[in-house]
Amino acid sequence: MDAYIDILIYIMITVVGIAIGILGTILIQNKLAISRAKSIIEEAGREGEVIRQKELLKSREEGMKIKEEAEKAANQRLSKVQSVEAKMKKREMELNQVQQDNQRQNKELETRRQKLDAEESVIASRKEELDKLKRTAQDTLEHISGLSADEAKEKLVESMKDEAKTAAASYINDIMDEAKMTANKEAKRIVIQTIQRVATEAAIENSVTVFHIDSDEIKGRIIGREGRNIRALEAATGIEIIVDDTPEAIVLSGFDPVRREIARLALHQLVADGRIHPARIEEVVGKVRKQIEEEIIETGKRTAIDLGIHGLHPDLIRMIGKMKYRSSYGQNLLQHARETANLCAIMASELGLNPKKARRAGLLHDIGKVPDEEPELPHAILGMKLAEKYKEKPDICNAIGAHHDEIEQTTLLAPIVQVCDAISGARPGARREIVEAYIKRLNDLEQLAMSYPGVLKTYAIQAGRELRVIVGADKIDDVQTESLSNEIAKRIQDEMTYPGQVKITVIRETRAVSFAK
Repeated sequence: MDAYIDILIYIMITVVGIAIGILGTILIQNKLAISRAKSIIEEAGREGEVIRQKELLKSREEGMKIKEEAEKAANQRLSKVQSVEAKMKKREMELNQVQQDNQRQNKELETRRQKLDAEESVIASRKEELDKLKRTAQDTLEHISGLSADEAKEKLVESMKDEAKTAAASYINDIMDEAKMTANKEAKRIVIQTIQRVATEAAIENSVTVFHIDSDEIKGRIIGREGRNIRALEAATGIEIIVDDTPEAIVLSGFDPVRREIARLALHQLVADGRIHPARIEEVVGKVRKQIEEEIIETGKRTAIDLGIHGLHPDLIRMIGKMKYRSSYGQNLLQHARETANLCAIMASELGLNPKKARRAGLLHDIGKVPDEEPELPHAILGMKLAEKYKEKPDICNAIGAHHDEIEQTTLLAPIVQVCDAISGARPGARREIVEAYIKRLNDLEQLAMSYPGVLKTYAIQAGRELRVIVGADKIDDVQTESLSNEIAKRIQDEMTYPGQVKITVIRETRAVSFAK
């Protein structure tokens, strides 16, 4: 029993000791917590002071920055105000200068006005004197001649009528004589133009192609046994093949340049291959004809693409390609059409018109020279009908048909195409002309001017693009020189064919020559 009591006392003492230890630990911890809280509060106070100092410094810096920006803005405004003031001062000075100039000009105008008034008064007085003199002279003449002014006027009119009738008759006779003289020339021109319609300008240049061969042995193989190869080639190509004694050459003769090109290429392939017989000839000619046709179409497409022209009918594209094998006065027709198209586009742009339409009309203006069929129509009219057939616009059709004045020009495109066609043909080196024809044209120019009375000498210069006419000072007065120049220009325009324009200069001078001996 005592042992239980002792154990119980021991347990109680242990529990009381543990409780006292826990209570002491709690008190110690409370003290530590209180001291830590105090240190945290003090630290927080210090940190708050630091933050307050930083914020205060930051606010001061921002205030300084705002102040600087305000001062900067104020300075900028001040400089702008000063600049405006300077400009205003300069403007004021300019206005003052203008005002001074105006005042000076007003003074000058007033001075001139006074002078003009004085001159007008002088002129009026002189006019009165002249009127008096005129009346006096008229009275004197009436007294001397015994005719009144009206009677003298009627006689003068009658004499002028007779003179005009004589001059008109002489002029008509001169025109008739000139027409007779130029009839042969005009006939030749029409014949040449007709020949050009079948793609020739001269028989030698545009109807013949020379095919060169290496030896006479190849010439014999081309001829074949009893000439059967030649006959087969002529039948397949439609070109006459001339084999003569000319060494290393065979002549291909025909008016169609496309056929001549087919024959030339076929001969080239046959000679290179070495197999020359009728069956092989027909095969090669067929391949070459197909190749040429494809090349024609490709040339037409490439030309249209290069010029930026779209929507052309396939037949028109083919005709454009055929222009490559045609020529006019030695000028390649396709090159001429491209030049004309580019010139039309530039001129239309300068005039504020549609350059695409102008380029299209310029390219198609000579399309009537290359159709497969050759109806009896001028090439301009034929080209217009072809354009209408293939749904080209009316203004383009009119420009094609009117570029040689066969029909009336109804649009602004027509004169542009006409002018650009003449420019392309008139530039130096564009076309070839026979020397004799060139000399004859210059001589015709000079003789035409010499046919007028009062003309002493005539000179055709600058390749016939300028005609200088020297007249006698005692036979023609200054007024008549201008009339003579207009008459010669109109007559040249009506009677002669020429590229571009011809400048007529009439020179009248008086020379007095003396010798000191």
